[in-house]
Amino acid sequence: MSDSAGETETDDGRERLVVYSDHVCPFCYLGRTSLAGYRAERDDPLDVGWHPYDLRGHKRGPDGEIDDSVEDGKDETYFDQVRENVARLREEYDAGEMLSIDDVPTVDSLDAQRVSLHVREERPAAWATLDDALFEALWVDGRDVGDPEVLADVVASVGLPAGVAREALDDESTRERLLDQFAAARRYGVTGVPTFVYGDHAARGAVPPAHLRRLVEGV
Repeated sequence: MSDSAGETETDDGRERLVVYSDHVCPFCYLGRTSLAGYRAERDDPLDVGWHPYDLRGHKRGPDGEIDDSVEDGKDETYFDQVRENVARLREEYDAGEMLSIDDVPTVDSLDAQRVSLHVREERPAAWATLDDALFEALWVDGRDVGDPEVLADVVASVGLPAGVAREALDDESTRERLLDQFAAARRYGVTGVPTFVYGDHAARGAVPPAHLRRLVEGV
């Protein structure tokens, strides 16, 4: 992979684990569960950064809308395999609260990621809690995180003013900055999510905590 624009280092030069992620990806939810397990095992805190990724960017037209008529080669056999893998990892990671992919709405995560980006930039102390809440709203509660009212409710549920969601969506620059970050991910060589990057090494998929430990600690 090419340089990731310094994202893998904190301001004081320490290494940071960067997670490329999209809220609509079930494996991103499971990857977060695995990461939480790894962090709970560590004696030292782990700096974690987020980089948004557009899982369905190849279907996004010039107007920014997703065109589901675009062929992506993902037939029913592919989705059967996804269902099987999600069910296996849900059991392995003790994530029984997670809904199956058939029980969540089909949504466009662009606005959820715009809100997440806005909060990360303007209220960074609240960002991790908000992003967890967005994942839970979709993958546990089955809510449409592409709906502005749902986004306002999720924002309010973590103690932020509900108007923060509207601020993000009314500011068109959040869309442009997000699209720039999607493009940066592609330039960096990310082709799927979740992708975990630490230093010069990367792991793709909802890998188990032991794999994340090897990535970060080399053991």
